[in-house]
Amino acid sequence: MGEPPAGPLAGITVVSLEQAVSAPMCTRTLADFGARVIKVEHPRGGDFARHYDDVVHGLAAHFVWANRGKESVTLDLKHPDGLMILHRLLDRADVFVSNLAPGATAALGLAPDDLARCHPEVVVLEIDGYGAGGPLSHKRAYDLLIQAEAGVCAVTGGPGAPAKPGPPIADVCSGLYGALAILAMLHGKRSAAPGAQSTGSVSLFDTAVELMGYALTYTRHTGVDQQPLGMSSPAVAPYGAYATADGRTVVLGTTNDREWQRLARELIGRADLADDPAYAGNADRVRHRAELDAALAQWCARHDLADIQDRADAAGIGNSRYNTPSEVNAHPHLAARDRWRRVDTPAGSVPSLLPPPIIAGYDPPMGSVPDLGDHTGAVLTEAGFGDTEIAGFRASGAIGSAADTAQTKG
Repeated sequence: MGEPPAGPLAGITVVSLEQAVSAPMCTRTLADFGARVIKVEHPRGGDFARHYDDVVHGLAAHFVWANRGKESVTLDLKHPDGLMILHRLLDRADVFVSNLAPGATAALGLAPDDLARCHPEVVVLEIDGYGAGGPLSHKRAYDLLIQAEAGVCAVTGGPGAPAKPGPPIADVCSGLYGALAILAMLHGKRSAAPGAQSTGSVSLFDTAVELMGYALTYTRHTGVDQQPLGMSSPAVAPYGAYATADGRTVVLGTTNDREWQRLARELIGRADLADDPAYAGNADRVRHRAELDAALAQWCARHDLADIQDRADAAGIGNSRYNTPSEVNAHPHLAARDRWRRVDTPAGSVPSLLPPPIIAGYDPPMGSVPDLGDHTGAVLTEAGFGDTEIAGFRASGAIGSAADTAQTKG
């Protein structure tokens, strides 16, 4: 057997100053496509997401999720030698990604404009909280804070009970937009497109506001702030979660008038509802949401989940079951499609989901989750530093020592 095909980003080296979720998800996405990712961490503790919890055999769930396939190098960037080493790494890199606190990269001389001057061949992407030039630009930004500021929490939960969506959508989507921007800039440089840019930024606030596109457009043109509806949608009806006879929850939905007719006539046997002009169009059904929800709830309460799903499939009605995370871990659809792999970590191998994009003929590398500073010596040697120099860097604190790594394990 020959070697597996190289990934689409093989040969691309990414250096990152990253923490938490947004930039780590950006660079993990690049690693999934075959890029080499060198994650630069502070010798004392590293990425603070390493310490959120210890549920993965002593490791943090956030960190294991967002950091596979990377090399960890420890540098103290406030030490002149640490900063010098970083610039040496950037001399050999294609991409630089950061998501430090406001002003942190500028204080180190690593802001996008700085790097455009001293490393003009490097594509630079900074992920920040609120973007430059506004009254909130100076503020720290975390996923919940951003979702609240951007109105996401106001359209999640229930009336009078706003909620944060469970997944950190501002963080994750900012990371994905960041990866997309990097790919666009790399393509621009490779194709020598006129005016191709090599520096860019993505803010969590701009991302969250973009995700609010429907709600903001609706409110701008109606003057109405839509109320959150739990497991439903303000845009269409009927569409929601209903208890079944066997104590489960089914989710049923219609997105157009034809589906509504099939649901009413073929699924729940209510030709009277299908024929009633009060429910003819989607806007009509949205106004009468409570009545339709009651009708569906009464019908679902008389049938088991499997029976409802079989009938809904036969009628061409979208449906799913409400699952907990435990049930998703054991989901037969994931198992049947071979979506799980084993990924090495400092605490042994753990299950990890393949990335969502499927590229014919390419298997994502699913590389190891690094321990703090695992690759410092090897990466510095590759960058041209000798053993004596590296020992001096360790002694001076410019890079991490074995003791620092041991402390994170303890």
